[in-house]
Amino acid sequence: MNYNIRGENIEITPALRDFVEKKVGKLERYFDSTPSSDVHVNMFVTPKEHKVEVTIPMPKLLLRAEESHSDMYAAIDLVIEKLERQIRKHKTKVNKKFRQQDSVKYMFRNDLEPVLQNGDTAIEESEDEIDIVRTKRFDLKPMDAEEAVLQMDLLGHNFFVFSNAVNGETNVVYRRNDGKYGLIEPE
Repeated sequence: MNYNIRGENIEITPALRDFVEKKVGKLERYFDSTPSSDVHVNMFVTPKEHKVEVTIPMPKLLLRAEESHSDMYAAIDLVIEKLERQIRKHKTKVNKKFRQQDSVKYMFRNDLEPVLQNGDTAIEESEDEIDIVRTKRFDLKPMDAEEAVLQMDLLGHNFFVFSNAVNGETNVVYRRNDGKYGLIEPE
C-alpha cells in the first residue's frame, strides 16, 4: 500500500508516520493479497480535538472512516477499529449474498474471525443483520429549506424530510457535525 499522510495544523513526524503505517498495515491481514491501493490519511488538529480521516479506495470497494479524540494516537487507534469493523461487515455481506467469481468476496481471507476488544473471537451478529425497529409515516408538507430547518430544530431532530415548495420534490435537511446545515436533493 502507498501511504499519503497529510496534516493540517500538525507536523507529521517520523514517529507519527511510522505509527500510522504500522496500524494501517495491520489491515493487510484481512486480504488474500496485499492491496495495491493508495491510503489517504488526513490529520487535523483543533484546540479541542484531534481528527483522523482514512480513505482506502480499492477496486469495487471504498473503505473510509474518521474519528476524533483528544489524543492523536488514540484517534488513529479508533479509526483503525472502525475500518476493521467495515471490512468484517463487507466480508460477511458478500459471503452471504454474492457468490460470483468476480465479487468483492474474493478480496478477503476466509480464515479470519472478528476480534473483539478483549481479545476473544466471536461473530458479531448485530453488524451482520439490519434490524428496523420502528416505521413512521407522515405527510410531507410543502415548505422551503429554511422553514424545514426551523421545523427540525423545533422537533430536536438531526434531520427533517419535507416537500420542496418550489419544485415539489422530496428533500432532506440535516445538521452537520460542524453545526451547520446540509440539504439533500434528488438528481
